[in-house]
Amino acid sequence: MDNLDLARWQFAITTVYHFLFVPITIGLSALVAWYHTAWVRRHRPDDLRLAKLFGKLFTINFALGLVTGIVQEFQFGMNWSDYSRFVGDIFGAPLAIEALLAFFLESTFLGLWIFGWGRIPEKLHAATMWIVHVGTLLSAYFILAANSFMQHPVGYRYNPQTHRAELTDFVAVLTNKVQLVTFPHVVTAAYMVGGAMVMAVSLWHLRRADVGEDAPMYRRSTRLGAWVTLVAGLAVSVTGDIQGKIMTEVQPMKMAAAEALYTSSSGNAPFSLFTVGSLDGSQEKFSITVPGLLSFLATGRFDGSVQGINDLKAQYATQFAGNPLTVDATYAPNIPLSYWAFRLMIGVGVLAALIAVATLWTTRRDRVPRARWWHWLVLAAPLLPVLGNSFGWIFTEVGRQPWLVFGVMTTATGVSPSVSAGEVVTSMVVYTLLYGVLAVVEVKLFLTYLRAGAPPFEEPATPESTDEDAPLAFAY
Repeated sequence: MDNLDLARWQFAITTVYHFLFVPITIGLSALVAWYHTAWVRRHRPDDLRLAKLFGKLFTINFALGLVTGIVQEFQFGMNWSDYSRFVGDIFGAPLAIEALLAFFLESTFLGLWIFGWGRIPEKLHAATMWIVHVGTLLSAYFILAANSFMQHPVGYRYNPQTHRAELTDFVAVLTNKVQLVTFPHVVTAAYMVGGAMVMAVSLWHLRRADVGEDAPMYRRSTRLGAWVTLVAGLAVSVTGDIQGKIMTEVQPMKMAAAEALYTSSSGNAPFSLFTVGSLDGSQEKFSITVPGLLSFLATGRFDGSVQGINDLKAQYATQFAGNPLTVDATYAPNIPLSYWAFRLMIGVGVLAALIAVATLWTTRRDRVPRARWWHWLVLAAPLLPVLGNSFGWIFTEVGRQPWLVFGVMTTATGVSPSVSAGEVVTSMVVYTLLYGVLAVVEVKLFLTYLRAGAPPFEEPATPESTDEDAPLAFAY
């Protein structure tokens, strides 16, 4: 493989790995804030205990997400210097704001939440976690604004003298139509992950024989997590449907690749439940379809027209001929990967929602699910929505190929020309080993605090009873 292929592999590994932590951070921060606020309002010991339990899991995840996110900055500068040079004026603005505003908001107020027990008023203390959650949402918004520019470039002009894209309208970048549908889709998917995490952890404790008097607490948190998972899952399906229609409008090739639709349809385009194609993904061999469903998903009408892969390839070959920034002979993504990533994204999300429904049904009226197969559902519950998020990002980025910036710059023209394949391999090995170590640390810490469960209740100290000169210490 050359440096382009290796750089793409490295980007895929580091980005997908980092995004394992992102939805957990967004979703759990909201639920920790919820439980802490419930404690302030009702002073029910269970709420404080659950806030501390899931606060520990959130903090572990936040720290690992921070470390893995830093690698992204190094990767852009090392492997994609031509891309960074071309689009840095636009791409850099939302990323800078994300670092200077959103990240510092998250980290500063998370520190206040961790060390603030007994040192600041309880209402203000609970508010710090809500501010952390707002910081995660702002961080997601600015990151998605940068990514949405890559999907649908707006608010810029091309300078032929400098061969760079120059920002002309920052508001247009922040209100990109792709951004406005992607942000709620990603955030609701993150809430689904947070709900599934709370549901699975609580259900695991609820099923333990020695749970004793804590059973009512874990049953309530199990059902809250299940409700959040289910409601967020419904919101994901609604926002995903809207996003699919916008995607068809601005990136018709991505929708065609998602359905392996090779020939354009003037109406009643089928949605393929299962397709077998040639090894190179150039043609369909066999498929099981639902007539008209693709037209509805893409256009909102069963008789809507949907462009096919072959026609779009011919159109792009003519449309972008002669542009030095669009050097590519195919103008189509990896069809099998796009097709299956799209289906796995939907499939695992639906399974997670079904587990939430089953959990709500089996825990009604103080019941506890005891069947052996529930052990596997408990393990799958938090993993399925996390995987759904990852498959969604794989589809989003793979389906955009061969473009770095859709219709403007192809991936082949954005790679660093002076970085050799050996250098990319070396950095990829280092990053992968680092990520392997971090995975071991994450899983061990997560399981340790998960098994320990909610800590015993202790009445929090008040600012009046706390020695201001005492050294800061973790409340756990």
